[in-house]
Amino acid sequence: MSQHILAIDQGTTGTTVLVVEISRAGAGSPVARSIGRATTEFPQHFPAPGWVSHDAGEIWASVETSAREALRSAGIQGENLTAVGITNQRETTLVWDRATRIPIDMAIVWQCRRTADVCSALREDPATVVRVREKTGLVIDAYFSATKIAWLLDHVPGARARAEAGELAFGTIDSFLVSQLTAGAVHVTDVTNASRTLLMDLAGDWDVELARIFRVPDRVLPKIVGSAEPVGTTQGVGFLPDGIPIAGIAGDQQAALFGQACFGAGDAKCTYGTGAFALMNIGARPILSQHGLVTTVAWRIGGQTTYALEGSAFIAGAAVQWLRDGLGIIARASDIEALARRVPSSDGVVFVPALAGLGAPHWDQEARGVILGLTRATTAAHLARATLEGIAFEVRDLLDAMSQDAGRKLKRLRVDGGAAANDLLMQFQADVADIVVERPADVESTGRGAAMLAALGAGVIRGMNDATAMVGVDSTFRPQMTSPERSRHIARWNDALGRARSRS
Repeated sequence: MSQHILAIDQGTTGTTVLVVEISRAGAGSPVARSIGRATTEFPQHFPAPGWVSHDAGEIWASVETSAREALRSAGIQGENLTAVGITNQRETTLVWDRATRIPIDMAIVWQCRRTADVCSALREDPATVVRVREKTGLVIDAYFSATKIAWLLDHVPGARARAEAGELAFGTIDSFLVSQLTAGAVHVTDVTNASRTLLMDLAGDWDVELARIFRVPDRVLPKIVGSAEPVGTTQGVGFLPDGIPIAGIAGDQQAALFGQACFGAGDAKCTYGTGAFALMNIGARPILSQHGLVTTVAWRIGGQTTYALEGSAFIAGAAVQWLRDGLGIIARASDIEALARRVPSSDGVVFVPALAGLGAPHWDQEARGVILGLTRATTAAHLARATLEGIAFEVRDLLDAMSQDAGRKLKRLRVDGGAAANDLLMQFQADVADIVVERPADVESTGRGAAMLAALGAGVIRGMNDATAMVGVDSTFRPQMTSPERSRHIARWNDALGRARSRS
């Protein structure tokens, strides 16, 4: 007998919805396959330099459009669904009216740097820096949600007073989607998303001291729930029937870690999306990084919390989009591999894609992108190749920091996300990081992870062994570069990186 999970993957530039069919023959392992898929892009809004906003209505419309099309392509009706799973762009912040569910302003996207000055001021107090780090595992940066919430409450007239009165609700996108799916009846966020706000301690609870530091009223905060448990049922949604359990929620990177079956301590994955996000499972004990990474919750299942080390490069696929939209040298993002293959190397061109500052392990919000090594012989193909190499160098820095924190070299990296389909990028990643790269047959690991969590929460699958059986490797990329060549590449990158930094 087959059961069907609707997995909503709400990302930074679009929403993908999967219909995943899970079947089991007798007492055997479950078999999962995506039988329906649809993606809908939505606009990005840039109200000021360094600012990035989303319209919640456009996000919700993209969810509806994708869900309808995914069900149609799967050939099933909403009544055939067993559960809904949600995964989402994290940190992106919304505040809405509890009564009307109408946001008080545009969502502030995780990439947005409008609160960078606030973060800089907070970091001037060393005691605050240490306290926040110890409590959350994170660093004080505009990337995370807390200063975004305070900004909205301070800049929308009357918002702070309304928040103090309990009239407003804050949520990351998972919380907003659950509210929409349940007609406002449920205001929750899962523990993985909560761990990205700078307001939750590593034990998994909202923290009064953190709320005070970041000036966030506790009355706006949602209830924190686990990653694989029923939290509510659909109600009043035009494209889904009432009564379908919402049974799995995780931030996109944690969902991808789960979707790649990285269930053992030391297992690592990298998602190549708008940004590049590397996570390593570190087990049941949170360890604070000593090399520029952050500690985050990987998932909480059955009351047991698993933690991860994470490194985030803010710009990865977004650099390819910049080549397409900003420079016009490619018509489609997928064209970059063919263009880059026109030349055997970047011919000394290095691109540091710090278009929104540098994330881990450097944490330099004032850094800016640089392109070095241009000559009269440089072509669009060289720039395309340098862009792919720049993404791989960023990820290599993250993996190097992970190896130092773990005290051992990582030997395997599982990859997913749209850019993971790029063979040239994956081979250069294996070469420059000196690591075996494994790519699954289905690179939609984020959506698959949401489906797996929902299946676990709804009782469709019975545990990690069942979940592991749902994941398979399609392609493996092994290092082919010599050590001297790798060292030369890394030296060029480090030189360019130093020039991109706001401080040497």
